Amino acid sequence: MQKNQIVELEITDLSYEAMGVAHYEGLTIFVNNALPGEIVKAKILKVKKRFAFAKIEKIIKESPDRVSVKLNQWVQTGLASLAHIKYDKQLEFKRNQVINLLHKAGLDQIKVDETLPSPEEIGYRNKAQVPVRTINGQLDIGFFRRHSHDLVPLTNFFTTDPEIDRVLVAVRDILRKYRVPAYDEIHNKGEVRYLDVRRSKASGDIMVILVCLHNDFPQLPKVAAEISKIDKVTSIILNHNPKKTNVILGRNDYVVWGENQILDKIGDIKFRISPKSFFQINSLQTTRLYNLAIKKADLKADDVVIDAYSGIGTIGLSVAKHVKVVRGMETISDAVKDANANAKLNGITNAQYVTGKAEEVMPRWAEEGLKTNVIFVDPPRKGLTPEFIDAAAKTKPEKIVYISCNPATQVRDLQLFMEKGYHFNEITPVDMFPQTPHVESVTVLERTEK
Repeated sequence: MQKNQIVELEITDLSYEAMGVAHYEGLTIFVNNALPGEIVKAKILKVKKRFAFAKIEKIIKESPDRVSVKLNQWVQTGLASLAHIKYDKQLEFKRNQVINLLHKAGLDQIKVDETLPSPEEIGYRNKAQVPVRTINGQLDIGFFRRHSHDLVPLTNFFTTDPEIDRVLVAVRDILRKYRVPAYDEIHNKGEVRYLDVRRSKASGDIMVILVCLHNDFPQLPKVAAEISKIDKVTSIILNHNPKKTNVILGRNDYVVWGENQILDKIGDIKFRISPKSFFQINSLQTTRLYNLAIKKADLKADDVVIDAYSGIGTIGLSVAKHVKVVRGMETISDAVKDANANAKLNGITNAQYVTGKAEEVMPRWAEEGLKTNVIFVDPPRKGLTPEFIDAAAKTKPEKIVYISCNPATQVRDLQLFMEKGYHFNEITPVDMFPQTPHVESVTVLERTEK
């Protein structure tokens, strides 16, 4: 097989990245934007020893599950790589991801519930971080084409709150008006690297973060004055990122105008969100996710709960009214300050947060006599460390509620918990990111020996 060769392929499956899977002369071929059941003419883009990548040239037989996408850039950039698939089939695809992972781990006996659908299928994101580059001689915004740093200009980001799209375009036009140079990542020069815009679903207030190469630039006062006039913008922040890096945000934030936080809600709990605060992207579905986790945990009024990887306290503060005590920890000190401030903001007196690693803090609390009934964990994509799992098991909670944004690492971790005397019977996929392959999942582990 050669690059640029045209072949006819029958698509038999979807990969975990939602690429169509076909087989041809002993090679597995991944075809962007193709669906199972389709027959396509495809152009080979890249050939490896056992697999190849291709793109569709023509669909000969179309799947009944295909949706016509008005703006194919959503699929091309990976911004919404499932946008061409009917929503009920997206939910099925995500459930099958979890089933397949459990099967590979020899855990076929575990029940996998239907995927919990999102209340909003599009326009659900309360935050957008979009690159700023020079395209055809002028500053533009958009998204990188998949597996590249080629910017595809966009003004409609599909999964993002339309109000955020409105602000992104308005800020782009202001930067163009004052001839602010876009960032040049090859030479590490220019000025504005990213626009990071957050919107509160509860209040409608909007925070605009200009991620810049320098901590100031000549046009900033005029730019800020105009951005401040955009309806519902209450906060303008300059984030200083001087490094040649793929990391979006730099270390230091400077308030240019307005507030340094915006206020949002999960259920009836209010949260103050700083520029670097981790806050779930899909606000409405987060309420459903947490309610599901709380219901599965079957909490008691006298339970003592540990909120590990606590961030700004979103899970723990949502749990607090159901239990006696919530104790949380987080390695990022600013997040801990925000969590304790959010407890005070909501009049919650039975939740307290400290700075530290969970695997160090939990054993110390146990030595001090704290008897833990339930641990809630919602780790980053890399999952839990073996040290954390060991420390959690030694703390001997009756239950561990595991919320995951990466079922692959979750299944790995669940097996380690099983080796330490915990079991689980059921797992529920949750669609936090419609139109994308990402899936969250929730399960409750119970201690076998009381």
